Amino acid sequence: MDHEQGFTMWEGYVDWRNRAAIKECHGGAVAASFVLVVEILENLAYLANASNLVLYLSKFMNFSPSASANIVTNFMGTSFFLALLGGLSSDFFSTYYIYIISATIEFMGLLMLTLQACIPSLRQPICASVNRNAPCKEVGGGHIAMLFSGLYLVALGVGGIKGSLPSHGAEQFDENTPQGRKHRSSFFNYYIFCLACGALIAVTLVVWIEDNKGWQWGFGISTVAILSSIVIFLLGSRTYRIKVPTGSPMTTIFKVLVAAFSNSLFPKNSIGNVLDTRETPQYTTEISAEEGHGDLNTEIQTEMKDLKSIAKATVENATYPSLQCTVKQVQDVKIVVQVVPIFMSTVMLNCCLAQLSTFSVQQAATMNTYIGALKVPPASLPIFPVIFTMILAPVYNHMIIPFARAVTKSEMGITHLQRIGTGLFLSVVAMAVAALVEMKRKRVAEQSGLMNSTEPLPITFLWVALQYLFLGSADLFSLAGLMEFFFTEAPLSMRSLTTALSWASLAMGYYLSSVIVSIVNHITGRFQQTPWLYGSNLNHYHLERFYWLMCILSGLNFFHYLLWATRYKYRSTKPDDERDQLDNTPSSDVQMLKTKRNKRQGSE
Repeated sequence: MDHEQGFTMWEGYVDWRNRAAIKECHGGAVAASFVLVVEILENLAYLANASNLVLYLSKFMNFSPSASANIVTNFMGTSFFLALLGGLSSDFFSTYYIYIISATIEFMGLLMLTLQACIPSLRQPICASVNRNAPCKEVGGGHIAMLFSGLYLVALGVGGIKGSLPSHGAEQFDENTPQGRKHRSSFFNYYIFCLACGALIAVTLVVWIEDNKGWQWGFGISTVAILSSIVIFLLGSRTYRIKVPTGSPMTTIFKVLVAAFSNSLFPKNSIGNVLDTRETPQYTTEISAEEGHGDLNTEIQTEMKDLKSIAKATVENATYPSLQCTVKQVQDVKIVVQVVPIFMSTVMLNCCLAQLSTFSVQQAATMNTYIGALKVPPASLPIFPVIFTMILAPVYNHMIIPFARAVTKSEMGITHLQRIGTGLFLSVVAMAVAALVEMKRKRVAEQSGLMNSTEPLPITFLWVALQYLFLGSADLFSLAGLMEFFFTEAPLSMRSLTTALSWASLAMGYYLSSVIVSIVNHITGRFQQTPWLYGSNLNHYHLERFYWLMCILSGLNFFHYLLWATRYKYRSTKPDDERDQLDNTPSSDVQMLKTKRNKRQGSE
């Protein structure tokens, strides 16, 4: 019996054996559930080491504290930036194969780190010097080569996974039905929930094992976790539908931009002829409003007006005919250009999130960290946003969204841009709360006479948890909204690449945080005796001023976001058949419409 006989096929999708995907067998919630389980294990494997790596480098590899911090920062930033490479590769090949390759690469990197932690001859001897002025001998030679090879194999693997796995899960749902779009939205919510689940296990159980049982156990657990994720992912192979790649998205972007630039510099005809007029024999019928195509005519004219300079890539009789582009190619690039300002607006939010792992932890370290008889390590504070996210994600999906849909009478309830905007607004509130909490903490230190003491202040560290609550909520709204926005709005051939921008924003936010701290210290150091953020005693910092500065910058960023968000026109609000009709309209028909319009305008 033929494989396709008696079944309905998914157009543009295949199964893992490269056969036509069947609607009754492939895709849906079951396929996506494998992706969610895989994400728990993958994030566990990554964060179990990244969250505590600075201690391993300084204590066991004999790097200085500053060198260790820089290595960790570069490692994490590179991991997230490489998500762009993972997304690009996923669009060119497929999300299915890129995940398997990337997870295998991460497994190899973790295996190298595990072996180095297990075998004493592969690492530096632990420094036992009691003279604090005599630095320990840092790792070098083959040891450092093995260390960095392992770390950056992990970074490469993580980047590939982050760039492929979210898109692979989202592709399992039918976007042509309201139910499928709702399920896809729920998938992104639970993807963030699963990220938090993996992080919770990583920053509690695995970190405790690393500190108390040895780093070889911590690396070993991560290695087993990523290997298990590969097995589980492969077990779901029979349920996946896999999008058929249509070529490299970068080729289209580069071609359109180069064509638009060259045609702007060396025009060979009037600017009015902005559309490709290459005719094909099968399309010779004139389109007119009287024949039922009035809406298409209006839509094409609107698209032409919006394209502006980029539309010059489709100029008739272009300077270089090999660079002549179709209307659809220009539209795809236009969409990517339109989402860039939205992407840039989220970098400041991630800059605020970077404070959770730096100054917020140091604040908590000066406070009373007991909850009853339990002493909570300050480094465990990241558990608060993780727990908040795990609580808020189901509440948002099962309570807030249904309520919003009932009130607005719309399918989405809360649009992607509204959700991202909510996250950005919460980041402003979070920075204001952080400034107020710091003012309260310093006031307690002054009243207690402990400004110059290292003793814990008589104030509970749970005050700091407030800023974790708001920033954790901001992350939930923004990251899930951003990923769904990029996936939904992007052209089919660029979905993985644009979704990976969410992770690039995170990396840029962490780097921006370091830049802002350096700039603040440089400027304030020139006008004051000491910079705002300088010294070994946090009580003498002007951290509250820094937080107010971050609050102001976040507020300005929020208004900058509103400027672009209010102008954005959702591509996905157009019916699929209408989009397809416009995208596939022959350029000759488009030119006929344009010519008729010009004649009418001339007669008027």
